Amino acid sequence: MDDAIVLKIELPKIPDIELVALEGLDRCAKHLGIAEDKVGEARILVTEAIINAFEHAAADSKSKVHVEFTLTAKQLIIFVRDYGKGFEPSAVPDPSIDQKLKSDNKRGWGLKLMKSLSDDFRIDSDSSGTRITIKKRLS
Repeated sequence: MDDAIVLKIELPKIPDIELVALEGLDRCAKHLGIAEDKVGEARILVTEAIINAFEHAAADSKSKVHVEFTLTAKQLIIFVRDYGKGFEPSAVPDPSIDQKLKSDNKRGWGLKLMKSLSDDFRIDSDSSGTRITIKKRLS
């Protein structure tokens, strides 16, 4: 991937900070001429990964999330890392549409959404934090 653009960002835990990463993604994608529909899907992936990292890491308010994009005209690799408590990915059940419709809590779709929009999705998690790697074909 010699022609790749690599963007690395360390995000502090403040409201709407994922927008900084999205701006970087948008600018890189525009530079490479990537189709808007593919950029839209990538934006959803990035947003979900970052919000989940901050929301579920159970780390303190000074925690940071590391985000890295490796972008070519053909592929985007998203890497998101937090330093929270970690979790067991296989213990997270897929949400049920029937149960969610009957519940006051409509949330909990992030992992399923990321899996469905990505071409390759991997979670590595332990007591030192969680690492999500997502690959998305862009052409």
